[in-house]
This record gives sequence, structure tokens and C-alpha cells, in this order.
Amino acid sequence: MATATKKFDYSVRDSQGKVQKGSIEAPSEAAVANRLREMGLNAVSINEVKTGGLNAEINIPGLSDRVGLKDIAILARQLATMIASGLSLLRSLSILSEQTENKALARTVSTVRGDVESGISLSVALSKHPDTFPPLMINMVRAGEVGGFLDTVLESIARNFESEVRLRGKVKSAMTYPVVVFVIAIVAVVGMLIFIVPVFVTMFENLGGELPLPTQVLVTLSAIMRYGAVPFAIALGFGFWLYKKNKHKRGFREKVEPVYLKVPIFGGLVQKIAIARFTRNLGAMVRSGVPILQSLDIVGEASGNIVIERAAKDVRESVRTGNSLAGPLATHPVFPPMVVQMMAVGEDTGALDQMLDKIADFYDQEVEATTEALTSLIEPLMIAVLGSMIGAMIVALYMPIFGVFDLIN
Repeated sequence: MATATKKFDYSVRDSQGKVQKGSIEAPSEAAVANRLREMGLNAVSINEVKTGGLNAEINIPGLSDRVGLKDIAILARQLATMIASGLSLLRSLSILSEQTENKALARTVSTVRGDVESGISLSVALSKHPDTFPPLMINMVRAGEVGGFLDTVLESIARNFESEVRLRGKVKSAMTYPVVVFVIAIVAVVGMLIFIVPVFVTMFENLGGELPLPTQVLVTLSAIMRYGAVPFAIALGFGFWLYKKNKHKRGFREKVEPVYLKVPIFGGLVQKIAIARFTRNLGAMVRSGVPILQSLDIVGEASGNIVIERAAKDVRESVRTGNSLAGPLATHPVFPPMVVQMMAVGEDTGALDQMLDKIADFYDQEVEATTEALTSLIEPLMIAVLGSMIGAMIVALYMPIFGVFDLIN
């Protein structure tokens, strides 16, 4: 169970005799005194801050307590730099708990620091927070502790997570414009059906006569939307909640994730992202000295796609029985022949980690090129679709007005 942390205000006297004030989070007053002593500061006073009332920190579930992969990458980079510079692990964690901008992560690091101070290894302390620190990081840190090269492992973790963050950023930035245009199109169409079309319907009823077919269809859609908008919105929200709740469940993933790879255009992008993530993570763990069987278990789950995870399990069984790593991948269509051949060469030459890094870099570039091509293709298509939808609705609305004089006569 994780150690609870408290906030303390302190006053210290530095080497020049000047009094300085600050605040820090720690499990106890004694832990604060130890940290200040390690920093070469003499404590004058240490007081626990009582949180509550107007001074209580406001936590928004899902927002203020969220720790992203970018935060973990920055943490790993800073910790690697400090340890490589000769700072002790405890002092490095103390500094990080104070300067980390993400408050939730800062509290977690402070707890980890308290656990390490009590004699627990860093990997065990990290494993107490599985929702914050990925299994990949925990196992690589454990390998670094055993092998005595923790700073090198942390550097590898930082590079790995930074590459993952860049990959996600490229995909998100490329998809932002199409998504925004799509949402605007939906809002515009729904707004016209609910608020504008009914005004014309009243005018058409006063004029009398038979409406053209396109106008009749539009009027029918407007009536459906006016009475069905709220139930549809509720159903959509419920469906989204249901997806968020079940998206990590095995049975749901078995049915849905293979479909992702078969979606036209976007299926290839999902495949490239999954392969890049799989090879990058596996390369980082092999290079860090994590046992290959354990590495395959972890990277399969971290790939983000059940198809890749199945392939990783097949590879694991092959390696367990003394066979090659690359052989079973040839039976899984999700892995292109180039990937299988490059991994086979890496095994033969003893440079598997370097070959996996090259594969990951190649697919990173492929993802970037694919997203740019998709953006270039989707932008004009979305504009054309949006214009066609709005234009068709306007024409349908004004078709009866074209014959208004006939209706009046």
C-alpha cells in the first residue's frame, strides 16, 4: 500500500546564515528533516500544512490527477541526467518531487522517494503505482538495478517514451483539422434541421401545394431530428461511456481491434503505429538486459492491438522451445516481410536491439508520411462534403420558393 504524503512548510538557514522558506511534500516531519539535511540545509522550523476549507486543493477527477506519457518521459530524462551527474537516487527523487509541474506525479514521486528511503528498491517502489508507471519502465529499471547501469536504462526509457510522444503528437496534429471540420459539419447540419428548416416548413404550409421530393425528405429529417435529437444524444453519450468502460477488456478487444486493421486507409496507419511501438519497446528492453521472454509479454500488451499481442505470444512460445524469434512472425500477416527479415538478420548478427530500433525509426517515418498524405487528402474531401451537405439543404429549402408564384395563383 502506498505511503500517504503530507505538505510541510519549512524555514532553513543556509551556509551564509540566511533564513529561507519553502514547502515540501513528504510522509512525515522526520522525512522532511532528512531531505533538508541531505541538501546541506539546517532546519529552523517544520510545520505541517492543514488542508481544508478555502485552502484545500481542488482536484478534478480525470484531469488534475492525470499523468501522461510525456510527464513520465520528462521524469525519466531528468532522473537519468541527475544520476549520471553523480547525485544520489534519494536526492534526485527529492528534487523531482519538488520541481515536477504535474502535481499528481509530484505526489507519487514523493511517495516513491519515501519508499526508497525506507530501503525498498526503486523498481519495487515504482511497481506500487501501476496506474502511473508503465510495466515497461518498471521492468527496465529492475534490469538496470540488477546490472548496475540504472542511468543508462533511464536514458533508454526517456528516449523510448519521447519517441512515443512524438509519434502520438504527429498523429494527433494531423487528425485535428479533419476532426474539427467533421464536428462543425455535424453541428451545422443539426442546427439547420432543428432551427432553420421548421421556419420554412411553416411558410410552406401557409402557401399550400405539394412540396418537391428533396424538400419533403428534408422536412421529414427535420421532424425526426427535432423529436429524436435528445434521445440520440443520450444514446451516443451512453455508447461512448460503454466504449470507454469496455475498451480494455479482453473480450471486447478480441472483437474490435482486428477490425481496426481492416478499415480502408486508416487500417494501414493503425498497423504501422502498432509495429513501431512493438519494435521500439522490444528493442529498448533487449538493450536494457530484460529477459527476452519477459520482454515479449510486456511489449505485446503495450503494443495497443490484440493482433500484435497474439503474435508476441506465439514468438514467446517459439523462443521458450529454443526456436528463433523472427520465425513465428512470418505466419502473422500483420508483420510485413521486411520486418521479419530484419529481425532475423538482427538475431543472426547479435544486433537485435539495433535492428529493432531501425525498424521503429522506419515505421515512425512511415506514420508521419501517411498522416501527412491523409491530411492532404482529407482536407479537400471534408470541405467538399461539408459544402455539398449545406448546399443540398439550401437548394431543397428554396426549391418550393422557385415556384412560389404558381402556388399563390
